[in-house]
Amino acid sequence: MKHKIKFLTMVALSTLMFVSGCKDDEEDVIPPTPIEAGTGTIIVDANITANTTWTRDKVYQLAGRITVVDGVTLTIEAGTVIKGEAGSGANATALIIARGGVLLAEGTAAAPIIFTSVADEIKSGQIASPNMDPTLQGLWGGLIVLGKAPSSFKGDVSENAIEGIPASDGNGLYGGSIADDYSGVIKYISIRHGGSNIGEGNEINGLTLGGVGSKTIIENVEVIANADDGIEWFGGTVSVTNALVWNSGDDALDSDQAWAGTMDNFVIICGSNTDHALEIDGPEGSYRDGHTLKNGTIKGHENSELGDFRDGAEGTFENMYFFGFESPADTDGRGDFSLSGDESRSNFADGVLVFNKLEVTLPASTELADVFKNGTDARASNVAKNANTVGADLTKFANWTWASAAGQLNF
Repeated sequence: MKHKIKFLTMVALSTLMFVSGCKDDEEDVIPPTPIEAGTGTIIVDANITANTTWTRDKVYQLAGRITVVDGVTLTIEAGTVIKGEAGSGANATALIIARGGVLLAEGTAAAPIIFTSVADEIKSGQIASPNMDPTLQGLWGGLIVLGKAPSSFKGDVSENAIEGIPASDGNGLYGGSIADDYSGVIKYISIRHGGSNIGEGNEINGLTLGGVGSKTIIENVEVIANADDGIEWFGGTVSVTNALVWNSGDDALDSDQAWAGTMDNFVIICGSNTDHALEIDGPEGSYRDGHTLKNGTIKGHENSELGDFRDGAEGTFENMYFFGFESPADTDGRGDFSLSGDESRSNFADGVLVFNKLEVTLPASTELADVFKNGTDARASNVAKNANTVGADLTKFANWTWASAAGQLNF
């Protein structure tokens, strides 16, 4: 193998020690027999240029921006823990699956794959961290998957450099014309404490999907405490089933550049830094397409907005339940659901941007039109707390997510 890997039997981590104790009820749900690292920690400090398997009996420590290059497959066993070192700018740590690379990360409900910070003392077999608080953000980068599926770029170029990676890195390109492109299988993964800053206003998302094709399988994903967005799609055609985003630093779910897949069954738990639960942007070039978000339960925060549909947003958004947001009248306009720009409002009027079966539990003395702007109140209804008839199937997130272990799904 061309890349260099160092084997350590004992690792002293001089890292960011932004830690705090977990609550007793979180510790109670930790399985009793976590697996100890068999041969210690493996430090990965160069790109993956040959087919490689990461196994559950070791911890894999990302020492920089690590790319699975074109033509190479990285397999990650169920229950494996991957930890990113601290770093910012060009030194931000991340795992990138380049165009043509394949990630086979197939965790299970009994043994999810966990991506986290080196400051996290978690071991394989544990769900809740024994020492980290679920609000700690930006301690490493994130997971970035890139493909060759169509995306809508300014100037109608065929490819672009992904957000969060220096433009000088050719492995950061995405986009193309292969709608059914394949980047692998991602199941039962939890991504925690990411979002390193690589430049002014340019952070890494928890899970970034750039031009990812429809043959890629993504199911059962949790993103916790990411300093930027939880999950962001940049074009592509990939669909995602069962996603949970808790304490995102910017937006929970963000879509751009004519993403054309479906997000089915999702939970958003806004934190004090969450901007929008949903931020939906339209195409940037002449290529147009829309996506579908359906079956979502969204818990708000006084600092957060329900959603913003911007710059010619397209798609279908249905069967969603919102609660826990404050009235826009009491928060300087926060807590609303809005259409930004004439093109988005025209798309709504023309049936290109569609809303169906939106339910909300409103604050006292708040009307639907106070929250659902630009005529979208006609697609919404006010219901009593927990009297919703739409939303996510929360059982899909039981047992394997930190949010479940922490009691965050007991709405």
